[in-house]
Amino acid sequence: MERILVIEDDRAVQRAVTRLFESEGYTVEHQYDGQAGLDAFKATPPSLVVLDLRLPGVAGKDVCRSIKESVPSLPVIVLSAASDVSDKVLLLELGADDYVTKPFSPRELLARVRAAIRRTTNHGEAPDVLAFDDVSVDFKRMELVRAGEKLSCTAQEFKILKFFAAHSGQVVSREQLLNEVWGYQAYPSTRTVDNHIMKLRQKVEKDPSSPTHFRTVHRAGYKFVP
Repeated sequence: MERILVIEDDRAVQRAVTRLFESEGYTVEHQYDGQAGLDAFKATPPSLVVLDLRLPGVAGKDVCRSIKESVPSLPVIVLSAASDVSDKVLLLELGADDYVTKPFSPRELLARVRAAIRRTTNHGEAPDVLAFDDVSVDFKRMELVRAGEKLSCTAQEFKILKFFAAHSGQVVSREQLLNEVWGYQAYPSTRTVDNHIMKLRQKVEKDPSSPTHFRTVHRAGYKFVP
């Protein structure tokens, strides 16, 4: 049985989402502040986290960062009244899998929860360590090393790398990457994918202008070749 951790300080919203998830057979644990949410996550990692941004104590953004640094593959869906696009982009860069704005449709929230859990359980198996040329990626430690130098990567970049590692040699479309990695149907455009691939190429390719590992497949998407 899938277990959902809901970190939300609004009692009415808390009760509503708890009833919603329990009616679908999920086990639900709820916490009302950031630190208690982190403590609950560390005590028993859930299948998915629903996270409010404006929490007492530890802020939602910091909770998201801590969870993703600890377990990058754990789905986190942000639930917030904040509608600023910059907030959405920041949370997704920190590794959040989706962003639902209050007031929300219960059916939409439930659909996104199901999709996020399905993406996690249906992914191909990625190795704990990915190595090619002079590049080594440790997914558990979230470390990328090239030619002995540790490079800085965002949580989202590690998610992209892990997805490609699990689908090595396969052509994946931009839409598939948005749906499977970002999990955010209303993200501005597929140019988001192109921008992230460009940044990864600059970090891992010997010649980013003529990549050998993260290849563009014309009118189809991308292919990762170790």
